[in-house]
Amino acid sequence: MELNKNNYVSIDVMKVLPSPTGCAICLGNADKVFVIYVGPNEGAAILMTMEGVKKNRPLTHDLITNIFKGFGISVEYTVINDIKDNTYFARLMLKEQNSLGKNIIEIDARPSDCIAIAKQNNAPIYIKKEIFEKVDNVASIINKEVSEQTDDEDDSDFDLFDNDEK
Repeated sequence: MELNKNNYVSIDVMKVLPSPTGCAICLGNADKVFVIYVGPNEGAAILMTMEGVKKNRPLTHDLITNIFKGFGISVEYTVINDIKDNTYFARLMLKEQNSLGKNIIEIDARPSDCIAIAKQNNAPIYIKKEIFEKVDNVASIINKEVSEQTDDEDDSDFDLFDNDEK
């Protein structure tokens, strides 16, 4: 469960942008930004968490978080651990602690789900260093895109939600 920080890089969601097929999740840090493309629902779930959107009823990621809390399970971190044919793979690292002791649980999941759950639980996100070194740095493109958007719009990400739902 203990993460060897020499083999991993800490990243965060820098931006969520619309794409022709859904959303572009811009992940990275001060050194590099890369993109994972996800469906519109997955992108919306991540963005809603980041923007603190209040929901009338729990959505899937809310339900999962509520189940974890009900069983005393905490989200320790998520890690993007592989890429094959432009598809990223991730693991959700959980800890269950009760009167019987501590149990570490590692779940294989889509990066979009891992990211949404990590953001909901204020858990860190990591990527294997070897993958981070291979991905293209799109920071300048993202910054240009964001700059052009904010010239035309307000400073928010793209508006998927009505302001009165927040």
